[in-house]
Amino acid sequence: MKLSFRWYGADDPVTLEKIRQIPTMHSIVTAIYDVPVGEVWPEEKIAALKKAVEDAGLHFEVIESVPVHEDIKLGRPARGRYIEAYCENIRRLGRAGVKCICYNFMPVFDWTRTQLDRQLPDGSKALVYYVEQLKKMDPLTGELSLPGWDSSYKKEDLQKLFDAYKEVDEEKLWENLSYFLKAVIPVAEEAGIRMAIHPDDPPYPIFGLPRVITCEENLDRFLKIVDSPANSLTLCTGSLGCAKFNNIPALVDKYAAMDRIGFMHVRNVLLLEDGSFEESAHYSGCGSLDIFAIMQALHRRHFKGYLRPDHGRMIWGEQGRPGYGLYDRALGASYITGLWEALSRME
Repeated sequence: MKLSFRWYGADDPVTLEKIRQIPTMHSIVTAIYDVPVGEVWPEEKIAALKKAVEDAGLHFEVIESVPVHEDIKLGRPARGRYIEAYCENIRRLGRAGVKCICYNFMPVFDWTRTQLDRQLPDGSKALVYYVEQLKKMDPLTGELSLPGWDSSYKKEDLQKLFDAYKEVDEEKLWENLSYFLKAVIPVAEEAGIRMAIHPDDPPYPIFGLPRVITCEENLDRFLKIVDSPANSLTLCTGSLGCAKFNNIPALVDKYAAMDRIGFMHVRNVLLLEDGSFEESAHYSGCGSLDIFAIMQALHRRHFKGYLRPDHGRMIWGEQGRPGYGLYDRALGASYITGLWEALSRME
C-alpha cells in the first residue's frame, strides 16, 4: 500500500509541508486545474507540478483527475478531437513518471451532496446527502454550486446539456464509455499508466441523468470492456458504500484479488433509513462501513497500489475546502496506517 493525499495546488491551504508530516505519507494526488476540460496540459505545467511535489519530499505518481469532456460522454462528433487530447495528456503524464490516473464518467456533475457544513452531534461539520433536501434542489436555476460540480457551466449551458442527455440512456452511456476505453487504454498501456475509473457518487441516477459505475454487476461489465490491468478501478468505499446494495468488503476483496484496483479511496459514511447519508470519521464505529474488514481484504490480497483517506469532516475549528481539510484526513491516514501495521504483525 502506498499512502497518498489529495492536494489542490499552490492555493490549497493544506500545504505540501503539512502533508509531508503525516506518518508514512508516500504520494501526492493532484492535477492541473487551470486548463479547460478537453485541452492538452502544457508540459511545463506538468513539470512545475512534479517539481513542487518532489521538492517537498513526496512522489508525483497519481493524478486526480484528467476530466472527460462532455462531448465524449454524449458521443458527439467532436469526441475524436477530445479523445486525442486525452491520449496526449496520458502520454505526457507517463513521461513525467505518473503511474495512475483517476477519472470519472459521470454526466455533467461529479459527486453530489445537499449540504456541506452539517453540524454533527460531536460539533464537527460534514458533507451530507439528505433525500428531502435533494427533492427541493434544481440545478437548472443557476443557483446551485457544490464542490465537485463544474462551476464554469452557466445556466443556459446546463439547460443545453440536460437537453442533450435526454437522448442518452444508460445503454448509450455504456456505448460511449466503451468507445472511450478502447481508444485510451492502449495508450495508457504504452505509457505505463493505470487508468482508474471513480464510481458514481452516489451510485444511482441524479436529476434524471444516467449513471453506470454503480454496483458489482456494472463494475464487472466495465472491466470486461477492455480486459487489461491498465483498465482498473478507483474503488471509493464512500461512493459505492452510500448505497446499501453494495457490500464494500466483498467488492474490495474480489477486485483486489483480480488486481484490478489501481487506486483506493477509503472513507466512512453513516447510512440513514430513507437512503440519505452523512459522511463520518474514518473509524468503523462512526459510520456504517467496516473499515477494518476493507483494509483486511486489501492486506489479504497483498494490495500494492495507491490509497488515500478521502473526504474528512471539518474539526477543531479548521476552515477550508469542505471535505478536504487537513486534520480529519490526517487522522484517517493514521487510522488506516495503524490498521495496516496491525494486520502485518498478525501474519
